[in-house]
Amino acid sequence: MREVAFLKRNEKKWKDLEDGLEKRNKLTPDELSDRYIQLTDDYAYSKTFYPDSKVTQYLNQLLSLTHSRIYRNKKENRSRIIKFWITELPNVIYEQRRFLLYSFIIFGLSVLIGAYSSSQDKDYVRLILGDHYVNRTIENIENGEPMAIYKGGGELNMFLGITFNNVRVSFIAFAYGVLFSLGTVIILVLNGIMLGSFQYFFYEYGYLLESVLSIWVHGTLEISAIIIAGGAGILFGASFMFPGTYSRKYAFQKAAKDGIKIIFGLIPIFIIAGFLEGFVTRHADVVPFVAASIISVSVIFILYYFIYYPISLNNNQPDGTNKL
Repeated sequence: MREVAFLKRNEKKWKDLEDGLEKRNKLTPDELSDRYIQLTDDYAYSKTFYPDSKVTQYLNQLLSLTHSRIYRNKKENRSRIIKFWITELPNVIYEQRRFLLYSFIIFGLSVLIGAYSSSQDKDYVRLILGDHYVNRTIENIENGEPMAIYKGGGELNMFLGITFNNVRVSFIAFAYGVLFSLGTVIILVLNGIMLGSFQYFFYEYGYLLESVLSIWVHGTLEISAIIIAGGAGILFGASFMFPGTYSRKYAFQKAAKDGIKIIFGLIPIFIIAGFLEGFVTRHADVVPFVAASIISVSVIFILYYFIYYPISLNNNQPDGTNKL
C-alpha cells in the first residue's frame, strides 16, 4: 500500500483518537484500549514499510501518549519514584534531546563570546562580573589565594543559599520559554558570557588550572543542569510555535509536562552541586587530586545519564516507543 493511501485510510481514526486524548471524557476505558490495539498495529505496519516517514514519527508519539493515558489512573506502587528516574525521565530526555542540544550550542557559543570579548577589552570582565568581585579577586590573587572568595561565609548557609538560587534559576529558565523561547535563550546567553569572562579572567592572571580545579568541582553539575533546564525552556516555547502534527494547545500542554519532569529531575543535581560548592569547593585547592576526581565523576555521570543511558534505553525497547 502506498503511504498516501495508508494515510487517507486511517487519518480520521487517528484524529479521533487524538481528540479523545485531549478531551478526557470522550473515550471510555474500553474504547481507549481498543484504539490502542489498533494504533499498535498501524504503527507496526508504518514502521515496517515507511520507517523514516513523518507518519511513523507521528504514530510513535501518539502511541506513547495513548499508553500514558491508559495507565495514568492505574494505582501507583511504591516503586513509582524509582521508575521515574529509571525510565520516565530518561525517555523524556531522549524524546526532547534536540532541544537540549540547542541549549548546549547556545550556551557554548556564549562562553566563547564571553572569553573572546574579555580578551579584546580589559574592562569587559568588570562589566560582566562587577567591580567588587574583580577587585576582591585581584586582591586575593596578590595575596596568593586566588580562590579565597569561595572560602568565606558559613558552609551550611552557603549550601542552602546556592541550592535555592540554582533551583530558582532553572525554574526561571524554563518558565521564560513561554516567551517564544526568547527568555530562555537570553538567560543561557548571559550565563554563558559570564562563565567565559570568568574563566578568561583567571587565565589572564595565570590561574586557569587552579580556577578549573576549584570552580568545576560544583560547576560541572551546576552548569550542566542549567543547560538542561534551558533545553526544557526552549522546548516550552517551540511547542507553541511549531506544534507539528498536534494541535497547538495539546503540543503546548505536553511540552509543559515534559519540561516540568526535566526540572524536577534536576533538583537533586542542584542539591549535590550546592553541597559541593558550600562544603567542598573551598577546600579543593588543598587536594587537587580529589577535586579532579569529583569533576571526572560528575562529567561521567552527566554523559551517562543524560546522553548514553536515554539512547540505550530507547534502542533496547522492542517496538521503539518511548514507554512512559
